[in-house]
Amino acid sequence: MASTQINPTRMELTRLKKKLSTALRGHKLLKDKRDELMRQFLDLARENMELRRQVEEGIRSANRNFVIARAGMSEQELSTALMAPRQEVSLKTGKQNVMSVDIPVFEYQTRTADENDIYSYGFAFTCADLDGAVRSLADVLPAMLRLAEVEKACQLMAAEIEKTRRRVNALEHVIIPETQQNIRYITMKLDENERSTQIRLMKVKDMMLEEKHHYKEKMVFS
Repeated sequence: MASTQINPTRMELTRLKKKLSTALRGHKLLKDKRDELMRQFLDLARENMELRRQVEEGIRSANRNFVIARAGMSEQELSTALMAPRQEVSLKTGKQNVMSVDIPVFEYQTRTADENDIYSYGFAFTCADLDGAVRSLADVLPAMLRLAEVEKACQLMAAEIEKTRRRVNALEHVIIPETQQNIRYITMKLDENERSTQIRLMKVKDMMLEEKHHYKEKMVFS
């Protein structure tokens, strides 16, 4: 049922038609955005699963090697070997806009380009398992950073998908049907008013013709 607050005028009808056109165009754009967000979200979700598997495997391998290294070295030797790291990692954060969603981007850079600088100790007094543990952690670092990017991107995209879905539903089930109903109501009222006006004009015309006829008869008999 149309709102009782609607003023059934041609100006209001024009305004509602423009509103409906804008709503339909916005509905299509939002649906396209929602579908594209869903596609990219599913791609990221699959990548997230693969990255998590790689990271968990790398951390398990590092933990396993650390346990074996600790069994073959004293706690003091292990602490001394890892006390003064030679390599440093700096992290830069940025943003990438994807379908109006700001996704974080992480870039890391090591202090030196020498891969052997990840070892902060000499090889003479340490076991090979400690080398494997350190290497496992160094190898898993890029995947860990990418995993952090992807997981945050999935969270942000999921929130944007839900917000877009609500807007699409509001347009599809509330705004567009209500506007269409109001347009039908005003159109019906205007048509009704036009018919009433035509009927009144026809009655006035008949009255004028009848009056003219009586006037002619009066002139004939006078």
